[in-house]
Amino acid sequence: MPKLRTIIVDDEPLALNLLRAKLSKVPEIEIIAECKNGREAIEKTMDLAPDLIFLDIQMPGVDGFGVIKKLQSDIVPLVIFTTAFEQYALDAFDVHAVDYILKPIDEERITRAVSRAIVRFETEEETEHKSRIIGAIDTINERENSASSSQSSQGQSSLGQNKGNLEHKIIIKDRDDITLLKQADIEWVDAAGDYCCVHAQGVTHIKRSTLKNLLDDLDPSIFKRVHRSTIVNLNYIQKVIPHTKGEYFLKLGEYDQVKVSRNYRDVIKDFLSDW
Repeated sequence: MPKLRTIIVDDEPLALNLLRAKLSKVPEIEIIAECKNGREAIEKTMDLAPDLIFLDIQMPGVDGFGVIKKLQSDIVPLVIFTTAFEQYALDAFDVHAVDYILKPIDEERITRAVSRAIVRFETEEETEHKSRIIGAIDTINERENSASSSQSSQGQSSLGQNKGNLEHKIIIKDRDDITLLKQADIEWVDAAGDYCCVHAQGVTHIKRSTLKNLLDDLDPSIFKRVHRSTIVNLNYIQKVIPHTKGEYFLKLGEYDQVKVSRNYRDVIKDFLSDW
């Protein structure tokens, strides 16, 4: 088979050099870019559309999880996390079939992870990659916050009394915390299996919901579906960039860029014609 076009990401130069040296001995791997932070990883993934990314989890700024949350589901490549996480997190990865390599990295672990990646590259749908990882993140969050679960009842009951005032907001429940997002603050939404990644004011919230159910709750005059897995708030579109085969990219902010599929391109044409 052709080599897997691969990006490697780590904020520590020594770790990045070590990973490059180890992967250079793996014949199935072609390294096409190296990134030292999450922002670079997002940009290179969108520009180069790699088959595989080796992604450090614990990085300042946008960490490895943040990189995945920021990408549309069909743009997320195969991901192998490099991590020193505790066992409870690794258990979550195992449950959701998320690949990882424990630090310090050795050649045997890399060979095993690459072999699994090749099998998945040949057999899995692209949209499965993100949903597995988001599921693992949700499980990790559950375990991290389980100790404080007994404190949630009072806050939830007070919300029920004011439900009549929430028609313009989206409720995000993250274990014991409940966030009320104004719809006007939501920039775009990406589906990942049974979850949605709701992007608002630079923060990505994970909501357990299908895209269809969430779309039913959003204002149809400003929220439009532009892809089978993506909704955008038209008010945040800064630039429309033509792409190949009738597709578009929408620039929504300094870093966010969303692909519009051919099936939904009329939505953007109608939007532009109104100006």
